[in-house]
Amino acid sequence: MVDHFDRLGFPRRFDLDIHAIEQAYLARSREVHPDYFSDAASADQLASLDLASKLNESIAILREPFRRAEHLLELLGGPSASEMKQMSPEFLEEMLELRMAIEEIRDAQPRDFAAIDHLEQSLQQRQSDAFEQIAQHFAEIERMPPEASNRILHMKMIREQLNAVKYLQGLLRDLLSD
Repeated sequence: MVDHFDRLGFPRRFDLDIHAIEQAYLARSREVHPDYFSDAASADQLASLDLASKLNESIAILREPFRRAEHLLELLGGPSASEMKQMSPEFLEEMLELRMAIEEIRDAQPRDFAAIDHLEQSLQQRQSDAFEQIAQHFAEIERMPPEASNRILHMKMIREQLNAVKYLQGLLRDLLSD
């Protein structure tokens, strides 16, 4: 399995400095950039192009917290979104209520920009809170021995938060689309 953390020289951790990720990417991409291999043998040019492409994929995944958490959870052997879809009825009811509120705001004439801003900030805060919980669970896992029985519980809690973030991202997208 591809390890995007290793490719950019980072430990498998959720809590990473975005600036450091970008610096590592720039340093590594300069080493393998295809422009530096323009006079090299075709095999070296192809290898350089492949490595540059893989580095681009790694920075895209590690830069974005949702994708970084998904990747780390997969590396740890945690449940995928398809393996753990169930969300609590209370959460789903709340998401339905928020979706209805979004429809009301979007249908209002004239548009209520204050309501849009307020709901956007609320959804972004919920997303931020979910990522904070995800970070806490990953930190707990880091402190545990690999054979600890409650690792899977933390991984399931991470998955539940990631699923919640996915809902929140959809609501934000719907709220802000024209």
